Amino acid sequence: MSNKFWDITFTPGVKAAQTHYGSRPYYAKSENGAAKNARLTEQEIEFIGERDGFYMATVGEKGQPYIQFRGGKRGFLKVLDDKTLGFADFRGNLQYISVGNVSKNKRVALFLMDYANQRRLKVLAEAEIKDASEAPELIEKLRVADYKAKIERAMILHLEAFDWNCPQHITPRFTIEEIKAMNAPLYDYVEKLAAEIKKLKKEVN
Repeated sequence: MSNKFWDITFTPGVKAAQTHYGSRPYYAKSENGAAKNARLTEQEIEFIGERDGFYMATVGEKGQPYIQFRGGKRGFLKVLDDKTLGFADFRGNLQYISVGNVSKNKRVALFLMDYANQRRLKVLAEAEIKDASEAPELIEKLRVADYKAKIERAMILHLEAFDWNCPQHITPRFTIEEIKAMNAPLYDYVEKLAAEIKKLKKEVN
């Protein structure tokens, strides 16, 4: 079965590099048949819903690539259907590099990272921008509860393909929330010890 992500990214130059370094036969075997990785499954939908940030790459009019980190509350990147993602684009540093790039070249690439579990999802899409004033219903659908940043526009991502990346070389990193969850049993144990010490001190006195 073919891989839609590979169909898009394996250009003649890429295939030449694969041939040079010896991996071409492996990938060539998978290039016939119906393409997979063109629609999100429950696995991708769940993974996307757990993220609180992602990296988005665009390309400018001079061919210069640019990458930007987009962050928010967990789940701010929403799955609208199995071919469409969307997020409320908040006011930032007012440079509008990604927005300007997308206005001329709609192709974007996303990296969604789960550092703690060494997982990485790559997404290729075409971006569509709608100003907040012209799409109020869409903005409400993308709005994140209890997050007061100013929404300037909606960014809709029409999925072209996705691929799960190799976990090699992903250094595990943990959020404060994840560290607290891992250490919860330890915190409970320390509290019990503190209570026991307090009780023993009273008995001694």
